[in-house]
Amino acid sequence: MYYDPFVLPFMIGLNILCIYLVVTYVRWIRSFSRADRHTILKNMISIKTLRACKEIFLESLVHHKIYRTSPFLGYMHMCFGLGWFLLIVVGKIESLVYHTSLFNPPYFAIFFRFFHPANEAFPHSNVFAFLMDLILLMILSGLALAWFKRLYSRLLGMKRTTRHRPFDRLILTVLWLIFPVRFLAESFTSGSRGGGSFLTHSAGEFFASFLPVESLSYPMWWVYSSVLGIFFLLLPFSRYMHIPTEMVYIFLKNWGVKQGRKFTAISKFQLYACSRCGICIDQCQLGSSLGLTTTQPVYFLKKIRHHEDYSQEIDNCLMCGRCENACPVDLHLNLLRLSQRKDYTHITKNTYTYIPAPRIPKARVAYFAGCMGHLTPGVIRAMRQLFEKAGIEYTFIDEQNGICCGRPMMLSGNYNAASIVVERNRTAILNSGAEILVTSCPICYTTFKENYHLNLKIMHHTEYIAQLISQGLLHPHASELRTVFHNPCELGRGNGICESPMQVLQAVSRPVPTKYDGKKSLCCGGSLANLHITPTQRSRLSEDALNAYLSYHPDVLVTACPLCKKTFAKNHHTVPIKDIAEIVAENC
Repeated sequence: MYYDPFVLPFMIGLNILCIYLVVTYVRWIRSFSRADRHTILKNMISIKTLRACKEIFLESLVHHKIYRTSPFLGYMHMCFGLGWFLLIVVGKIESLVYHTSLFNPPYFAIFFRFFHPANEAFPHSNVFAFLMDLILLMILSGLALAWFKRLYSRLLGMKRTTRHRPFDRLILTVLWLIFPVRFLAESFTSGSRGGGSFLTHSAGEFFASFLPVESLSYPMWWVYSSVLGIFFLLLPFSRYMHIPTEMVYIFLKNWGVKQGRKFTAISKFQLYACSRCGICIDQCQLGSSLGLTTTQPVYFLKKIRHHEDYSQEIDNCLMCGRCENACPVDLHLNLLRLSQRKDYTHITKNTYTYIPAPRIPKARVAYFAGCMGHLTPGVIRAMRQLFEKAGIEYTFIDEQNGICCGRPMMLSGNYNAASIVVERNRTAILNSGAEILVTSCPICYTTFKENYHLNLKIMHHTEYIAQLISQGLLHPHASELRTVFHNPCELGRGNGICESPMQVLQAVSRPVPTKYDGKKSLCCGGSLANLHITPTQRSRLSEDALNAYLSYHPDVLVTACPLCKKTFAKNHHTVPIKDIAEIVAENC
C-alpha cells in the first residue's frame, strides 16, 4: 500500500471540493425550467456532446480564442490549462504502467516521484520521466509569463489587467506556488535518490551540490500537498471557480440551454464561468475613450457574484458587444446585463390608441425605415431610388404614423412596455402580406428577428441590395472612391452580417481594409442602451471612433445604420459620412 501522511492535505482539499461542486451544480441544474431540463436530456446522447468535448479541449485547455488577443497570452493560459491536464493524464498513465492496476490510490499519480524508487525500472520509464519534465517545464514557462504580465502586460497584448481584491491575490499566490514547489520536491528527491529527467535530474544534481536535499525533499512534498489542498479549498470562493464551471457551462450551452432576458440558472453558470481574464477591459470604449474602469463585464459580474452594489454599472454600458465578441468563454454578456435592468415603465395596450392604424397596401416586399431612418431622410430617399431602379413593388410599413420597433425599451429593461409596441407593429407587418421585410436600421433588424416571430424573410438593406445586384436587378458602376466601412454593432457583431456589405462596396468603390472590419468594429457612441453617460462623453466616444476610421484616409466613411450616420455626422468632419444605400444609389 502506497501511503504517507503528507498526502492528507491534498486528499482533504480534493474531497471537499468535489462534494461542494456536485452539490452546487445539482442545485443549480434542478432550478432549470422543465423545458430546459427536457432539452438537456434530449441532447445529452448526441453529436452535441462530442462538440462540447471538442470545445472544452480548444477553449478550456488550449485557450484557442485567447490566442486571437495575443499568442503570448494564449500560450500562457494554455500552459496552465493544457499543462496541468497533461500532468494529470500522463502521470496517471505512468502510474498505471508502473502499478499495473486501475485501482491505485488517486494521489499516487500526483506524488509518483515520491513513491517510485528511482532504481525500480518499468516499461518506458525514461520516456515517462522525460514527458513529465517537459510538461512541467512548459507550465513553469507559462508561470514566468504570468509573472511578467503583472509587470508589463502590454507586451502580452493587454493594456490593462484585472484589479484583484486581497482574497484573489491570496489564491493567486497559492496557485503560483504549486508548480515551483512541485519542481523543488521532485528535484530534491532526484538529487537524493536519483531518477527524473533532463529538468528535475539536472536541477537535483545542482541543488545537491550545496543543499542537504535528502532532508529537504520530504518537507517539500508536505508543502506541495498543502498548497494543492489549500488551492482546492479556496477555489469555490475565488475566480478559479471558472475552471470546473466553464466546462459544465460548455456542455449546457451545447445541449441547447439558452440565456434569456431573465436571470436564471444558466446565468449562474455564466457568472461563475467568468475567469476574470480581463480581455473584455481593453475592448470597452468606455474605458479607452472615457477612462471609466469599473463598468466592464469583469467587474460588473464580480459585483453580482459578491452581492455588492452594482446600480451604477447596470446602465453604464453601450451594449455594443465588443466585450462579448472577445470573451474567450463565450458568455452572453449583454443579456446578463439586461437581466439586471428593471422593468419600470407602465405602458398598456391603450397607450398608442391615439395613433390611427395605418392603411398599408399589400406587396411582396415591405420596407421599414425605423425611427432613426426617418431622422436621416437621405437613407429613405436612397432606398426609394433603389427599389424603383430594380423595379420592385414594395409597401412602406412606417411611412406615416409609424412607431418605434421597441428595441430602446428592451435595452432599458422595459420588456412589458416593448411588448405593446411589438404587437402593434407586428399586426401592421402581417397585414401587408409581405414575404420579405427589409429594414435600413440594424436595431430594428435585430428586434424583428428576435422578438417579432414573423413568418417571413427579414433582411437588412445591405443584404437586400447585395441580392438585387447578384440577381442583375441593379447595375451599379464601380467608382474610384476610397471607402472605409463602419460595420454597425448590431449588424456585424450582433447578427454576423459582414460579407454582404463588403460585396456591395466592392461593386461601387475601392474599399480600404482596416483593423476594425467585421466583428471588430467600433461603436459610434450613439448607443441607445447607455443611460448613464453625458452628451459630452458621448461626443468624445464618437470622435475617437471616427478618428480611428479616418486614419485610413478614405474619401467617404460608409456605414449601414441611420443612427451611426447621424452620430458620426454631428462631428462635422470634412470627409463625407454616407449610408451604404446612398453610395449605391449615387452609382446606379
